[in-house]
Amino acid sequence: MRSPAPSAPRSGSDVVSILTRLWRRDGDPAGDTASAGSAEAPRAEPRTRFGAWLGRPMTSFHLIIAVTALLTTLGLIMVLSASGVYSYDFDGSPWAVFIRQVLWTVVGLVAFYVALRIPVRTLRRLAFPGFALSIVLLILVLIPGIGTLSNGSRGWFVVAGFSMQPSELAKIAFAIWGAHLLAARRMEQASLREMLIPLVPAAVIALALIVAQPDLGQTVSLSIILLGLLWYAGLPLRVFLSSLAAAMAAAAVLAVSAGYRSDRVQSWLDPGADSQGIGYQSRQARFALANGGIFGDGLGQGTAKWNYLPNAHNDFIFAIIGEELGFVGALGLLALFGLFAYTGMRIARRSVDPFLRLLAATTTLWVVGQMFINVGYVVGLLPVTGLQLPLISAGGSAQATTLLMMGLVTNAARHEPDAVAALRAGRDDRVTRLLRLPLPEPYVPTRLEVARNRLQTRRAKPSRTPGKPAAKQPAAKRGGTKQPGVKQPAAKQGAAKQGAAKRRTTSAAGQTERRSGRSTGQQPGRAGRSSVRYGAGQRKQGHRARALEGQRYG
Repeated sequence: MRSPAPSAPRSGSDVVSILTRLWRRDGDPAGDTASAGSAEAPRAEPRTRFGAWLGRPMTSFHLIIAVTALLTTLGLIMVLSASGVYSYDFDGSPWAVFIRQVLWTVVGLVAFYVALRIPVRTLRRLAFPGFALSIVLLILVLIPGIGTLSNGSRGWFVVAGFSMQPSELAKIAFAIWGAHLLAARRMEQASLREMLIPLVPAAVIALALIVAQPDLGQTVSLSIILLGLLWYAGLPLRVFLSSLAAAMAAAAVLAVSAGYRSDRVQSWLDPGADSQGIGYQSRQARFALANGGIFGDGLGQGTAKWNYLPNAHNDFIFAIIGEELGFVGALGLLALFGLFAYTGMRIARRSVDPFLRLLAATTTLWVVGQMFINVGYVVGLLPVTGLQLPLISAGGSAQATTLLMMGLVTNAARHEPDAVAALRAGRDDRVTRLLRLPLPEPYVPTRLEVARNRLQTRRAKPSRTPGKPAAKQPAAKRGGTKQPGVKQPAAKQGAAKQGAAKRRTTSAAGQTERRSGRSTGQQPGRAGRSSVRYGAGQRKQGHRARALEGQRYG
């Protein structure tokens, strides 16, 4: 018996590859099985730890939660610092505004958690009823005795000392319903008119009710949501530009239609014209920013809040941030909003559900756009509109609704394909375990979308591969076709003519039978199976899928 030959000594690279395969097998059995059947292909690994962290499946989920927590905490701290004097003057306690803000933040956190757990199907079913309810509330708030008049606008419900703006609910409801509508119509390949007719008239109704209060800030905010829906839905550029031009024209008309709004525009164009009147607030805000310098006067040490700057805890809280935290603190706040913009667009880009993609992108544009408008009029780049700084300014209903939208964006982050795969594969996530969140459902295309994709695939397949000649058939199957260079007898030529006439008659009879079968609903024969399968059957399947789609999402 021959003794086995001694094996050659293994090199260092072979040992490293063996250890790598063993480590991958212990960490990921599925990956080892998949790599067993394929060659050792090099994988593109991130070069840095930060790149590896960004590539993790739950990064978007952790980022959006961290940004929301930081903005909410900073907002509560700055409201406490900026509202003490105002609270003491009007309520006799320096904690009154802060306590109300904390209560509304608790309500917003509950709404955040509910939005984080709500299934996507349930959210889409409730989209239109929620928007209809918000329209009813916008009508009720205009009735004297029901709506409360404050600062020249009848736009608040006041119950037990707590005020709520129905326009804030209208913005959320319109964003959710608009995303649902455009996503559903986009899958159905609806025409441009079918996509615009339900959406734009509904937006015009909501905008008209908000203008009737009047509230220019909420009008601008809802217009941003409408433009975001039109842009991210992929509608033609001419539609977006025409809508943008109409919104700018309407804003210009509203700006000069009322006396106080035209005075704000004039004070913005000429800040020194009435520095002690309509331009006093903007002037004091710039003084506060100038007093802060680079590092600020210190938290709670600002002087503008001592009745020098009106609404220091609300619309102009960014001026207090610049005075007490300085340029560094103001820049850090803007960096937080920039991180939120990156995270929101990352979630929208990585989502496969058209509804979640559209909702995440529109919500991100709305929050970031409102931040730009608020900071713009505080520093003097824009006229004063009254829009609050999201999650920072003191405002009950605005705080709760913004946290609700943040919860919806966080829910979309959990429905990214990588996140769904990781969570359903049993990967441990501390935040998910701490919040006791259910497993996200993977996105399943609707029957209508599947049928449309199959139809497009069948249309894309050519009936005959180009460049390949047709296969030659035997002479017996060609039915007496005439070959070049061969003279056929007259009897064979007559038989060939009779065979061709017979085939034409059979084909016409088959077509008549298929038409009659479609009109009467009878099952066609074998000759008509191919035609019915690719014709009427697809139309019936499309109608049935569209009906199921309507039943699924209301």
